[in-house]
Amino acid sequence: MSRASEQVALGTIAREWGRIGCVGFGGPPTHIALLRDLCVRRRRWVSETDFEDAIAACNLLPGPASTQLAIYCAWRLRGRAGALVGGLSFIGPGLILIIALAALFLSAAPPRWVLGAGAGAGAAVAAVAAHAGATLTPASWGRAARKIRWGAYLVAGAVSAATVGPWLVLVLLACGAAELALQRTVRSVSGAWVPLAATAGTGGLLSLSWVAFKVGALSYGGGFVIIPLMQADAVGRYHWLTAGQFLNAVALGQVTPGPVVQTVAVVGYAAAGVGGALLAAVVAFSPSFAFILAGGSRFDAIRADRRARSFLDGAGPAAIGAIFGSCVPLTRALQEGWQYGVLAAAAIALLVLRRGVVPTLVAAGAIGSIVALAGGPLPR
Repeated sequence: MSRASEQVALGTIAREWGRIGCVGFGGPPTHIALLRDLCVRRRRWVSETDFEDAIAACNLLPGPASTQLAIYCAWRLRGRAGALVGGLSFIGPGLILIIALAALFLSAAPPRWVLGAGAGAGAAVAAVAAHAGATLTPASWGRAARKIRWGAYLVAGAVSAATVGPWLVLVLLACGAAELALQRTVRSVSGAWVPLAATAGTGGLLSLSWVAFKVGALSYGGGFVIIPLMQADAVGRYHWLTAGQFLNAVALGQVTPGPVVQTVAVVGYAAAGVGGALLAAVVAFSPSFAFILAGGSRFDAIRADRRARSFLDGAGPAAIGAIFGSCVPLTRALQEGWQYGVLAAAAIALLVLRRGVVPTLVAAGAIGSIVALAGGPLPR
């Protein structure tokens, strides 16, 4: 840190991290760029080398990496108080907005144009998932020393996301544990999670907490891997959301600023109102705070830990496969013919024309509103 001797005020951290939370549309790449501009280039609070090392360490941790990076940078400035203030300021704006939007979209009688916007944006979500997987694949493939195993983990994740959504977390852990065993570093640990998964409950707050915990503590490979982790539980098992409403939730998580993981707040709102939304957010983001508060001083050791890298060599490609696999249930959730046209257009925009995710979803939502106002059919 090039200006480590300076005591940065907590008010400054709250203001600057809150600003990033308000303007951070576009997911982790945008968040990292904004944090780099603030902490490295403008204020010189963190050196370029330390910042890059922090990114690498956060990528080895489960959960939302850009959120962990935001918490870590604030921790570097003012310790635990800074981490709490910075993390909450970063998460808060998007969380407030997405809960407000959830209240609108999940109300008893939302306006028809709102339903159309949700149906249109939701139709594009499978294309966004494919785009997210395609973005993550080249770097992961390039890092893979054992290409055949990388491919096997990718396929395992994809098939699991498409078929056994609630148990995907076990597949991610098993792939990581398998790679650990194959590299002869530690024994497999995946079986330890089975009893925990079995105690998730039958649809109350304990079940909601388990779903949020999976999102915040057991997801690897980027924000979109949370989609297959949530969909089967929120739609198929506990029926908190319909398939169409879940697509809306994913779209809301993409078009609001801040971390994508806050999508879980929409699931929480559907399950138990504002209280459920806040509970889901607290459970989902608590592991990120815990990782930094307990392990921020050990980031150098985390980066150098061969066991952590070996585990990610297995869990990482499985998570990317899960993102691709999530396209299957997301596409199956579409109900109207015009939605498939929106999906095709979104795929072309994202994968061929390289347009941004947020503009694509906004355009898809606008198309849906036009269809609704014109009297077209809407999903139930």
